[in-house]
Amino acid sequence: MDATTPSDEEQAERRRALEELLDMMRPAVQADGGDLVLVHADVVTGVVEVQLQGACSSCAISSATLQGGVERILRDRLPWVTEVTGGVDEDVDPLVSAAAGRGAYVPRW
Repeated sequence: MDATTPSDEEQAERRRALEELLDMMRPAVQADGGDLVLVHADVVTGVVEVQLQGACSSCAISSATLQGGVERILRDRLPWVTEVTGGVDEDVDPLVSAAAGRGAYVPRW
């Protein structure tokens, strides 16, 4: 480990702080029928990958949510975060996703 690599304790603290912050943001996304999931985090380089799921797959502003919301908050509150990447889970049925975004009941057949 060189002088610029965070200690194991610091890396664990970074991971904990990241997960805590994402858990704080998730209810806002879930309120619109979506979800925010951590895909990968490199706490040494500061690269974080997240994915929007659920109603976010049919939302016209999902990219703005990622860049203007998630990325901005992570970079503002976690100074070690250098880059936030991610996207939207495209595997969700658009009709189910659209209904979930309005808080509608979607029956399971």
